Amino acid sequence: MSGARRTAQQYDPLGAMGSRPLAIVIGAASVLWALLVSLFDRDVVGSPTLSALTVILVAASAGVVFAASSPFRAPFPRSAFVAHVGLLAAASVASVAAQWGPDESALNDFMSLITATGIVMVAPYRPWTDLTVGGLVLAAVNAVTWGAGAAVFPNQVPVVVAGYLAAAPTLVLTAAAAVFAWTFAGLAERVQIRAGSYSVERAERDGIAASVQQDRSTILARDVAPFFAELRTRDTITDTDRARARRIADGIRRSMVADADRTWFEQAVRTDGGETPTVDDPDGLIARLDADQRSVVRTFVRAALQARTVDPAGFHATVRRADEATGHTTDASADRAVLTLDLAVDDSDVGIHRTFDPYLAVLRVTFPDLDVAVRPSALALRFSYDQH
Repeated sequence: MSGARRTAQQYDPLGAMGSRPLAIVIGAASVLWALLVSLFDRDVVGSPTLSALTVILVAASAGVVFAASSPFRAPFPRSAFVAHVGLLAAASVASVAAQWGPDESALNDFMSLITATGIVMVAPYRPWTDLTVGGLVLAAVNAVTWGAGAAVFPNQVPVVVAGYLAAAPTLVLTAAAAVFAWTFAGLAERVQIRAGSYSVERAERDGIAASVQQDRSTILARDVAPFFAELRTRDTITDTDRARARRIADGIRRSMVADADRTWFEQAVRTDGGETPTVDDPDGLIARLDADQRSVVRTFVRAALQARTVDPAGFHATVRRADEATGHTTDASADRAVLTLDLAVDDSDVGIHRTFDPYLAVLRVTFPDLDVAVRPSALALRFSYDQH
C-alpha cells in the first residue's frame, strides 16, 4: 500500500488508539447536541418523527465510528467510513425536513457542524483522499438541502449564500482533516524509507553479533579454557588429548554453521528467551517479512518473552507456506506465509488481555487477518503475510 493510501492508524497504531476517546467524545457530544436542539430549540414545530430520525441517524453514525475504530477491528474499513458519511448525509436531510419552514436562527442548523466534526472524528483512520471525498459529499448535501429551504422560504439571505454557509463548516474542517492525514502519511513514509532498512540491518547485525559473542564465550569458558589449563599441567600430549581437541573444534564449527543459518527471528527469540523457546521455520520464510512487519513482530516477541507471566519454555513459533498451513493451494496462498505463535502465560484471560492488548492492536493493524485465541494460561496468535 502506497503512502498516499495508508492512514495514521496504520503508521502509528498506538497513537490512533490513544486518539479514540476523542472520537467517542465528539460522537457522544454530537448526539446530545442533536437531541437537545431537536427538543428545545426548533423555530418550526415540524415533524417530531423526522426530528427523532435525525437523532437516531447521528447516533448510528457515531456507533459506526465507535465500533470500527476499535483497535481489535483495525484497520478502520472503507465500508464503515462510507456508512458513517451516508448516515450523516441522511441525518442532514432529515434535519432540514423536520424543521421545514422559515429558518430564523442559525442555531437550528446543527447538522452543518455535526457533519464537519464527523469528518474530524475519522481523520486518524482513513487516507486524505477518502476524507476529502466524504467531506465534499457532506458539504454538497448541506448546501443543497439548506439552499432548497432558503429558496422555498425566502429571507434576507440569498440562496447561494445560505448554501455556502451550510457547507462552509464541513469544507473547512474537511480541509484540516485531509491536510493532517496527508502530512502525517508523508512524513511517516519518508522517515520509514530512511530508517527502515538501516534499523533492521543494524538490529540484525547487533543481535547476531551479541549472540555469536555469547556462544563463543560459552564454548571458551566451558570447553577450551579448561582443556588448555589441563594441558599446561602435563609434560606430554596424548592421543586422548588430540581426540578431545578434535571434538572441541568440531563443536566450534557446528556452532559457527548454526549461527550462519539462524534467522533474525531465531536470534531475537534466543536473545530474549534463551535456549528454551522453539522456532520451527525450515524454509526460512520469516526472512520474507518487510521492515515494518519485522519491527512489529520483534517488539511483540521481546515483550512476550520478557513478561513475568510468560514461560519461555512454552513459546513455540511455527512458520509455513499458506498452502501447507491450510491444506488448500491457490494462487494467492502460494505467495503467502503463515506465522503461528503459541505462548504459555501464567495469568487469567483478563490479565492476558491487560498485558498484551496494546501489542495485539499493533499486530492487527499490520496483519489484518490476525487471529487471537485467549485461553486460561495460554495465548495463541496466527496471521499471514506476503513473501516479499
